[in-house]
Amino acid sequence: MKIAAAQINPVKGDIPKNIENHKTLVKAAADHNVNLVIFPELSVTGYEPELAEQLSIHYEDPVLDIFQKMADKNNITIAVGMPTKADDKLFISSIIFQQGKGREIYSKRHLFPTETGVFSRSENFCQLNILQNKISLAICYDLSDPNHSLEAYQAGSNVYAASVLNSVNFIDDDLFKLSDIAKKYHMHVLMANFTGKSGGYECAGKSSVWNNNGSLLGQLNREDEGLLILNTENNQIEEIYIH
Repeated sequence: MKIAAAQINPVKGDIPKNIENHKTLVKAAADHNVNLVIFPELSVTGYEPELAEQLSIHYEDPVLDIFQKMADKNNITIAVGMPTKADDKLFISSIIFQQGKGREIYSKRHLFPTETGVFSRSENFCQLNILQNKISLAICYDLSDPNHSLEAYQAGSNVYAASVLNSVNFIDDDLFKLSDIAKKYHMHVLMANFTGKSGGYECAGKSSVWNNNGSLLGQLNREDEGLLILNTENNQIEEIYIH
């Protein structure tokens, strides 16, 4: 299986522009025979908690239909980040598009302290099945709760994929945690992060992949948009920058 972390520079609150950017990266992923591409936390809007209420959608909103079309056309699974509303609650969500299937949604279970006044925490668990691989999704602060990765391991996942916003001040701590998850549970681990600025943070880039022994296999730079692609069969890495 080929899985890719997409690293993007979001445009604050501009859903149409961000969708166009996503399309460029999904096309690049499809051209490299990627089976699953993961975007950062709240990738379609940027990480903008103060705008999340007005930008939020139901996860089946047609504004994201293009991703279903791309999934169907290219036989690729796409996970994008979006604020969603359900039962008058606001969630930080990953919306998943798979060929010939209905949308799935995973919403963040563990909120950063600054998020608790805006968002609600979810209780759901998401595991994707692609080419005999089981992939568990995480959103940023999820990875800081040991029970989250433990549950992924107990469910038989062999890949742990984290969509994050990570700033230059905090990236090293999360890189260590993700390496530790890979080593402890013998899972491939992938992290997709922003570059540029979002939510008042200077984003760190450095989207990364670890093998199932916890060794870093590849990492994008801090500045550029692109894809970091992992072949789980042979641990081969491809770095593709979009200029």
